[in-house]
Order: sequence, then C-alpha cells, then structure tokens
Amino acid sequence: MRDLEFGWFLPTRGDTLDYAEPQQVPPSPEMFRRVVQTAENNGFEYILLPVSALCWDAWITSAMLIGCTKSIRMLVAARPSYINPVLLAKMIATYDQMSEGRISINLIAGQNEVENKAEGTGLTKEQRYAAMEEEVQICKALWETPEGVDYDGKFYQLKQAQIGTETYQKPYPSFYLGGGSQQAAELSARHSDVHLFWGDTVERVESNIAEMCRLAGRYGRADDIGFGMRLQIVCREDEREAWNVAEGLVRNVTDAQREVIRTHFANSVANQRVRQLAEEYGKMIAPHMWTGLTQARPGAGIVIVGTPEQCAETIQGYIDIGCHSFCMSGYLHDAEAERFGKWVRPLLCERNPGRLKPLAA
Repeated sequence: MRDLEFGWFLPTRGDTLDYAEPQQVPPSPEMFRRVVQTAENNGFEYILLPVSALCWDAWITSAMLIGCTKSIRMLVAARPSYINPVLLAKMIATYDQMSEGRISINLIAGQNEVENKAEGTGLTKEQRYAAMEEEVQICKALWETPEGVDYDGKFYQLKQAQIGTETYQKPYPSFYLGGGSQQAAELSARHSDVHLFWGDTVERVESNIAEMCRLAGRYGRADDIGFGMRLQIVCREDEREAWNVAEGLVRNVTDAQREVIRTHFANSVANQRVRQLAEEYGKMIAPHMWTGLTQARPGAGIVIVGTPEQCAETIQGYIDIGCHSFCMSGYLHDAEAERFGKWVRPLLCERNPGRLKPLAA
C-alpha cells in the first residue's frame, strides 16, 4: 500500500465561479502565490500547472513559485516537440537541483488539435506520442549517462550529447501521465511513476488499473507504476449549497462555448470518454460524481459534489481499489484548497492511518 498524496491545480488562465466568465479572478503573480501557498499549507504535496495556449507559461511560473514555498512540488508539463530533448533534460535537472527535488514531470501529448496546428508543432497525434517516447528515453539516458549519449531515433539523432547537470532526485524526477488512448497507456506503462485516470466509475477505474498493471508487467514495471485520479471537487458543509455552487459553474455557459469544447477536443480519447459518461449516465455517474462541468471545461471535468463526509467517502472508493495519488481542482482554487485541507483531508487521515504525511507545523 503506497502512501497517499494529494495534488492541487493552479489556474494560470484565471479563476472563476462561473465558466461563462473564465477570468472572474484574472491571472496574476499574486493570485498564483495565494493558491499555491494555500495548497501547501493544507497538505497538498504537488501542484499541477496547465499548458494550454491561454495559460501563463508553466515552466517560468512554477520556477518563480519555488521561491515563495517550502515543500510543495511543481508538476510541470513536457509536451513533445516544444523543447529540444537535450535542453529539456538540462532544464529539468537544473530545476531539480535549484529546488532540491521539487519537480515532477507531466507527460502530455496534447488534447487540442486546433491548438497543435495553431502553434505549429507539425505532428499528428500518433507522431506526438512517438516523439514523446523518444524525448523521455533521451532525458533518462542523459541523466543516467553523464559521459555522453548517442541516440538514433526517428525524430532525434544525437552524438555524444551531454548536459553537465545531474538530477537531485535519484534516479530522476517522477513522471505522471493522464490519457485514455492505447498510445498513452503504452507510454505510461513504460515510463510513468503515476498514471492518472480522469473521473470515471469505480468499476471502470478498477478494470483500467488491472489492465495497466498487465501492460506495465510486460516491461517489468508492474510494481513500479502507481495510480491516481484527476478530479474536480466542490465541497461545502451543506449539500444544497455545494450543488448551488456546482451548478453555478455552468449556469451561464453559452452554446458557442459548448461547441468549442466539443469540436476542439474531438480526437482526444479521454475527452471522448468524458462525453460518453455524460451521455450514458446523464448528470451523475455515481452518487456525488457530477458530469455537468464537462460542457464548459475540456479535460478532467468530472466533479465530486457534496459535504465533507460525502466527498471523503467518494475519494475513499478510489483509494480502496488502488489509487494513491489525487490531483484535484476546486472553485475558487485558494478557498477550495483550504476547505479540502480543513474538512476532507482529516477524514481521509482517519480512514487511512499512516498513509498521509502529517501537516507541517
């Protein structure tokens, strides 16, 4: 049984209680500091930074936030073909040294085909996964072989490449990956320390864990890969208030906004599964598991809605089938992080003795 860990999300596009106005709280260094410090103070061990076109740059933002925090790790995305892999390996190693181990890597091949074309990556989805495989291989080789690396791949060719910087974490920082395609599963089985599932039924996630363990076993990694969930949460002391807040997130969303979500992310298997859940189950895939946000937010839009006890019970269902890492979002992100830390985390500590690190004094 692995230790439990909870991560939070930093909304670098802006924060909101109404997705019709996604920047009710505009992005700013002050807001970012407030969210990440609140997350750290309430027991979150890492913070996920998004990488879509409208968000502030994740690498620079997270590096600046290291200076105003003490322990929280930054989960920063590596996207294929955006950064030369030799430079990427040097960046990660330097970040790891400067922060004394406070970086993990989120592998993202890209959900949004429109954005990929706009930014000129020039790779199909299948090519992006193949390029990402090479980039991870190169990074690991450079961290493990300081005397120089040769590499002959489809996308990259190296001759005695060196970076001159060791990683602080040994053998290297952790890799996280979330995705629903077979290519994502294969990449995760070979390289991930944590495979993050998006919101789904407990039965489906349990089946997916078993399949991922079998797949990782082909590479001798069945005991190396861990599992987690990427979820939203709206927790209030009163259940009716929680539902009012949740429904307010999408109450004013326009048809045009819904159409963008539907078309721009059409090729993402994980997004297809989220839409399938909404069509198959309607608003609720399980007690307190709401699909409503998926009409306004791409990606991991399944939301836990309820009282502290209801939220803790829902999360416990995924813990009981083998998930140990939970990457959460809530609204507004600083206030919801504090509610989680005060109300939900203590309940999970009681239910899982010895599996959560104590809060820092």
